Amino acid sequence: MKNKFFVSGLAVLFLMLMAIYFLVNPSYEKSIQAQYYYEIGEYDEAYKLANEAFSIDVYNRMASTIMAQSKTSMKYKKYIDQAKQYMIEINKIAAKKSISDADRARIKMMSEIVVDSYKKLSPSVITDNKLVSKAAKYYSDFGKLLEKVNR
Repeated sequence: MKNKFFVSGLAVLFLMLMAIYFLVNPSYEKSIQAQYYYEIGEYDEAYKLANEAFSIDVYNRMASTIMAQSKTSMKYKKYIDQAKQYMIEINKIAAKKSISDADRARIKMMSEIVVDSYKKLSPSVITDNKLVSKAAKYYSDFGKLLEKVNR
């Protein structure tokens, strides 16, 4: 019976020492901060902190993972921002009474850029689903628009 308490106590002590190590180690402290910023959608800040943590300790897998996550998420965010901007420009063109051939060419070019850019994105299993679905929606919308312009 005493043996079970000793092993359990030793395991709890070991876990406490590990927790203290992760909270005190500057590399893991930055990794935890980076994880927080990643979770709230601040991918630039998360990447910066994870990069700092990784430069302190190259064996910090948490920092490495957050850097990869943030880099992928930043690509998706950049794609979505570009698609939003192009959609605003296309809506301005569509609001005109008549659309010239030059305007059609601009719409076609912007649509092709968005569609081709989406094909270069590669989500990972841990990429935020909201970003992936938003990007897929823009891809679908611009694909439909491209079909209409090509007619």
